[in-house]
Amino acid sequence: MRRIGLLSLSSLLLLMPPSALAEDSTVMELNTVWVVMAAALVFFMQAGFALLESGMSRAKNAVNVMMKNYMDVCAGSLIFWLVGFGLMFGENFSGFFGSSHFAPDILAGWDYTTLLFQTMFAATAVTICSGAMAERTRYDAYLIAACIIVAFIYPVAGSWVWGGLFGGQGWLAALGFIDFAGSTVVHSVGAWCALAGIIVLGARSGRFSPDEGVPRAIPGHNLSLVALGGFILWLGWFGFNGGSTLAASADIGLIVLNTHLAAAAGAVGAMIFSRLTRRPVLLTSTVNGSIAGLVAITAGCASMTPVFAMITGFVGGMISVWGAWWLLRRGLDDVVGAVPVHGFAGVWGTLAAGMFITGDLFNTTQILVQFIGIATVFFWAFPLSLLVFFILDKTMGLRSSTQHEQLGLDYTEHSEVGYPEFHHAKTYHQE
Repeated sequence: MRRIGLLSLSSLLLLMPPSALAEDSTVMELNTVWVVMAAALVFFMQAGFALLESGMSRAKNAVNVMMKNYMDVCAGSLIFWLVGFGLMFGENFSGFFGSSHFAPDILAGWDYTTLLFQTMFAATAVTICSGAMAERTRYDAYLIAACIIVAFIYPVAGSWVWGGLFGGQGWLAALGFIDFAGSTVVHSVGAWCALAGIIVLGARSGRFSPDEGVPRAIPGHNLSLVALGGFILWLGWFGFNGGSTLAASADIGLIVLNTHLAAAAGAVGAMIFSRLTRRPVLLTSTVNGSIAGLVAITAGCASMTPVFAMITGFVGGMISVWGAWWLLRRGLDDVVGAVPVHGFAGVWGTLAAGMFITGDLFNTTQILVQFIGIATVFFWAFPLSLLVFFILDKTMGLRSSTQHEQLGLDYTEHSEVGYPEFHHAKTYHQE
């Protein structure tokens, strides 16, 4: 019977008209070209993160911030290929993690494309931590934490929602959880890891007054880089969300339009909230507002209309400003605002994806499922990353010494500086 079945299949293929076979091949080629281009756009987002995070940091830490972003991609890509892809997308009959396709070497053509695209997502998730923890984190300890996040914490959470590429299904996906391109899977996971990192690290020296704990401003050294980084991230997000179709389909137009409108509305939301609360309208807050809009729309960009996309982005931008204030009130020092932008706005966007489904608005069952997904991912990523950072801090040391922090991590960690014309060798000395 098995032989007959194989013969029947071969006969069917022979009987298919050549035009149909060519059409299928053409569709696959178009899909591959689109997803590879989208992967390149997501990779380019790393340049946006590097510019934005470096610009929001002081000049003496510019090289250190760039180095962490650069190595996030390099080390993260290798670790995700080795372990993360199998945990996230391997056979997932348990519903909790994949159990096959570790260190994949021989795959079908389309699976190579999926691996490439998802590798870029993994690098994005871990990069979120670097900006929040900037200016006082030891380089080696940070890289170890980044590898653990991309090898285990991120892919296991991702398997719950997107897993089962080679069989099975994640348990959140089985419930009907909506997270099209990763408001929770990518951005909230990265933000909860960043939150754990800044709790263990503590604030930068001088960030809060020692007596009353009043926050003091520590401005970044180059706001032009911040704006340029914001634009690059915005561009890359078209591939981030549009490429998540995994097909060159007509849906891409709506997805990318929703992405753009949400980003624009996020900046407007940040500006209006700043005005209403009598805060200065800062460039950093405006750029973060647009990124918060992008984060918020990522979950529901394929399932809502443009009007609701703008509402989602607008509220996300407001949340980013409020969230930065909320963290400061609790003595938490997030250099770039990563936790409110990627975490708080990611939570809102995931809820919005369940609230604003076209043709099924405010479905209470779907909203409950969204709550379950948000909560379980938080209680997976935050406590585990808190444990990782705590162990690193107690063993090899997570935080740089006060003297290194004052001199700048460019010199103390890398023996070079980003702006040598403004630094003199006599101001530094080896310990």
